[in-house]
Amino acid sequence: METKELALEVIKRLKTQYPDSDCTLDYDEAWKLLVSVRLAAQCTDARVNIVVVDLFAKFPGIKELAAAPVGQIEEIIRPCGLGKSKARDISACMKMLCDEFNGCVPDNMKDLLRLPGVGRKSANLIMGDVFGQPAIVTDTHCIRLCNRIGLVDQIKDPKKVEMALWKIIPPEESNSFCHRLVDHGRAVCTARTAPYCDKCVLNDICAHNVAVHTQA
Repeated sequence: METKELALEVIKRLKTQYPDSDCTLDYDEAWKLLVSVRLAAQCTDARVNIVVVDLFAKFPGIKELAAAPVGQIEEIIRPCGLGKSKARDISACMKMLCDEFNGCVPDNMKDLLRLPGVGRKSANLIMGDVFGQPAIVTDTHCIRLCNRIGLVDQIKDPKKVEMALWKIIPPEESNSFCHRLVDHGRAVCTARTAPYCDKCVLNDICAHNVAVHTQA
């Protein structure tokens, strides 16, 4: 099966298995997702969703968070880990939104990547979930699963994985596809245990499963 054909089949099966996949970070405004995705680095989305309740209650807007002492931000977000660097990035990001973007989250990749603490993964998430644009979020689930399934060949660099996927994933499917990879990576194609290939909807087309059976 050609890689593009494989990609279309994977998309079809995951869409059936996880029809309601969506971002697991809670937010109702673009800037809140921007903050949450920074906090999610090396932290679970579930923990971030708990921590930001207090953060957004104390600093309910971009201006308030931009004016907040970095130490106060750090104290609240400490349970997410890496508190010092995350607090510094969040503060600088909110200040830039106020100073250069009229208090609004930019709707293009170029400007998003200028924001402190925002890389391609975060920018793609904002572009896809907030602005409804084609986006490929190469988080750890995406990279692990795409290598296992055979959509990419031993590529670990997030940007290289993203560029490879753009060649085989239809733009209109890209954002939802990445959310479904997260759900599948948590439920079946896990990182901390052997993948549960016996209950995987991709088991007959996945390169990893085919390799295991070939070796056996």
